[in-house]
Amino acid sequence: MCQIVSETEPRRPRDEGRHLVARAKTEGERIAMEIGQALTGDAWHGPSLNELLDGITSEDAIQRPIPGAHNIWELVLHITSWANISRRRLTGGRVEPEDGEDWPRPGPISEPRWAAARSALAESHERLREVVAGLSDEELTRNVPQGERSIANMLHGVTQHAAYHGGQLAILKKAISINRAATHVTRKLPFQS
Repeated sequence: MCQIVSETEPRRPRDEGRHLVARAKTEGERIAMEIGQALTGDAWHGPSLNELLDGITSEDAIQRPIPGAHNIWELVLHITSWANISRRRLTGGRVEPEDGEDWPRPGPISEPRWAAARSALAESHERLREVVAGLSDEELTRNVPQGERSIANMLHGVTQHAAYHGGQLAILKKAISINRAATHVTRKLPFQS
C-alpha cells in the first residue's frame, strides 16, 4: 500500500530518503541516491551498510562464526571492489575484475587497517555516485562495455548487491554478538548468592 505524505505534515526521519529521491531531476541522480542510501541509511530494506558495521571492531570483522562463510571484513572488501569495478566500467577502465579483486584478502589485522577498509567502502560508493549522478537517461540505457546488460541495470545491481551482502553482515553481526554474550555469561547455581 502506498502512503501519500502531505507537504504540511511533519516528516518522520525515515521519510527523508523518499523526498530526496522525489527531488532528483534525472534517473542518474535517483540511482546515485539509492547507492548512497544503501551505504549510509534510509534504505527501504532496513539498516544500511554503515549502520550494520557500526560498533564492529577489527577482531569482530575477522571472526568466522559460520564455518565456511565469508567474514565481515571479506564482505566489506568484496562490496568495495564491485563498486570500484562498476565505476571503472563507466569511466573507460578495465571491465573485468583483476586477479584477487572479487574477493580480496584482508591482510594483517589491525584497527587502523579496519578503519581504512571502511573508509575505502565509503569512498568507492561516493566516487561511483559522483559518476552516476552525471549520467543522462540515454547513457543509462546503453549496455555496459563488453556486456549484455544496460548501465542502469548494473547500477541497480550495485544497490542490490549491497542489500544482499548487508543481510549477510547482519547475520554475522548477530552471530558474533551471541558468541560474545555466551562467553561472558557466568551462571549462578540456585544455592549460590
